[in-house]
Amino acid sequence: MSCRKRASARALALCCAALAPALAPTPAFACATCGCSLSSDAAMGYGTSAGWRISLQYDYIDQSQLRSGTSAVSPSRVAAINDAGGNQEVERQTINRYWTLGLAYSPSADWSFSLLVPYVDRSHTTYGAAGDPLSSADVSGATVTGIGDLKLLAAWQGLLPTHALGLQLGVKLPTGAYGGPNATGTGVVGRDPATFSTGPNARQASPGNLLDTSLQAGNGSTDLIVGAYYYQAVSQNFDAFASGQFQASVMHRLDQPGQDYRPGNQENLSVGLRYEKNPDRVPQLQLNLTHKSADQGALADTADTAGTVAYLSPGLSVALARGVVAYGFVQLPAYSRLQGYQLFPRWTASVGLSDSF
Repeated sequence: MSCRKRASARALALCCAALAPALAPTPAFACATCGCSLSSDAAMGYGTSAGWRISLQYDYIDQSQLRSGTSAVSPSRVAAINDAGGNQEVERQTINRYWTLGLAYSPSADWSFSLLVPYVDRSHTTYGAAGDPLSSADVSGATVTGIGDLKLLAAWQGLLPTHALGLQLGVKLPTGAYGGPNATGTGVVGRDPATFSTGPNARQASPGNLLDTSLQAGNGSTDLIVGAYYYQAVSQNFDAFASGQFQASVMHRLDQPGQDYRPGNQENLSVGLRYEKNPDRVPQLQLNLTHKSADQGALADTADTAGTVAYLSPGLSVALARGVVAYGFVQLPAYSRLQGYQLFPRWTASVGLSDSF
């Protein structure tokens, strides 16, 4: 192998590790696509060396802006709906912190298998269905901590001799706590759902004190994940990639009349460019597009969970030692079209560490 090809291969490995923020879990939020949407295909599918990889990443997502359609809206405007006789929740803030442990094994250049185990730390505050003017006395708060829904993924990249084209198949399992109050508010459904700890909702008797189903650590569904990716050198110092992924619930444990919940399908499309002149220090830029359909069922907030968003995501990977890479990305919203009224982040951040051996 030439020096140039060895440098390209090393830079590609750095890119793959640096894109590991894409491995963040994608649980249901009270927002269409608020989670980290960096390309998971680029993160785990492009390596061509046999062996193991372990990674740990941290994702921070502060949903602090109410949006509807393509623009921001004030909480007072949403509260006015309740003054006019409506029943619209006025959410205040949701801060998501994820720690994701990733373990991957490649028996050959054609195959790789990975396990992703997320730990969820979420704080949520809401005014409920309060009217205008809003008061701090109306605010209820909840904290969710625990293991989320894990993912198992397999990638096959044996279609081309260059291994530049890959296909992905995976499953998300309902390992996190899930559920909430049933539709009539008379009972609890699911497994160990979290409760409000402060404010008016916390003072209600169960199940009125339970957090919404879409904000639990898990959502009770088994999802099928399919995807594809392609990468290619475009000049002496630049590589590019494109990837797509589709995720849909095929089974959901909350499936009884009056207490059913099915998360909406989600499609992700990403394109990216990496500057690899120095393979030990690789700046990168991604464009991430995500569309999510509305959640369904008696326990779903169907009106406020669908939408389409686009992020610009600059990042950097740094080689610390042989096989050890540190990485960081910031996602900056470039466009959003959200159904209903949803909390949305002004930015998100992902950092992590990956070791191949």
